[in-house]
Amino acid sequence: MTGGGDNSVCVCIAAYNAQGTIARAIKSALKQSHVTEVIVVDDASRDGTAEIARRCDDGSGRLSVIVLERNGGPSAARNRALAHSRADIFCVLDSDDYFVSDRIGRLLGIDLGPWDLLADDILIVPEQFLDAERVELAETPPRLLLNLDLRTFVLSNIVVPGRPRGELGFLKPLMRRRFLDAHRLDYDQRIRLGEDYALYVRALMAGARFKIVDFCGYVAVERPDSLSASHGAADLEAIKIFDEACVNDPALSETARDALVEHLRATTHRWALARALEIRRAEGVAAALLFLAQQTGSAPYVASKLFQARSERLRRRLGGRQVMPRSRHLIG
Repeated sequence: MTGGGDNSVCVCIAAYNAQGTIARAIKSALKQSHVTEVIVVDDASRDGTAEIARRCDDGSGRLSVIVLERNGGPSAARNRALAHSRADIFCVLDSDDYFVSDRIGRLLGIDLGPWDLLADDILIVPEQFLDAERVELAETPPRLLLNLDLRTFVLSNIVVPGRPRGELGFLKPLMRRRFLDAHRLDYDQRIRLGEDYALYVRALMAGARFKIVDFCGYVAVERPDSLSASHGAADLEAIKIFDEACVNDPALSETARDALVEHLRATTHRWALARALEIRRAEGVAAALLFLAQQTGSAPYVASKLFQARSERLRRRLGGRQVMPRSRHLIG
């Protein structure tokens, strides 16, 4: 499973209907030092994603394009790349994101001691500002920001209303294959949204040394139509089931269990809201109210979110000014 030294890197790009962004992602990955494999897994796209990906081949023999016959979601696509890869380090690049400069080399050049997962802070750029903003790296070496523990990670992934989303589950770390293989870790194919969160939780439960440093070049593009921008009830239920299983692990510390209970509670609230809206659309208001009556713990949250949404619609009708978000780092 080696790829020429301890620092050979596979960049996995799972893609679905990504013909508009896939070339940028691939080209940025092929420019990285230490990268011996760039594996694009086309998750049964209905557009020209695979064809455009193949045209990005730079002749180095590092690019592979795998096309799946059926759409299985990002977890299934990434697991296919994991099975195909022979590099010592595995990392993910979302198909609408990209690397600037030599992100991989910058990360691997930091002397941090042993690590199993190593991530940099990411820069989140709204799609409409991509051409207007230039991404620059600090001249000083990246600093260690955090030795991540399970409790801190889980609590960071609770969505706080009114605050820009900044869950550490968005991070895209370099992951040592020997650690993943030793603990039989891969992506949970039952989870289509939140698959990174689930993998990192399991890694931290297994004792992963997870280090986070300053921004080294991962740019996440914020798009209103991205798959991660909307969560259906089934997606949230899968995360809820995952949390429930983790909470019941007898080896879990009390502090970690408390954090997972908090995340489970927040996810349950969001699931109840999503399910109530689905029922209202399919069966009407009365059926949705009946469902909510059975979700006593989540009813206040759902009511507040519905009121907030109604107030926002009213504000827009009255001509309220909407402030466009600008680029921001995930941490800090």
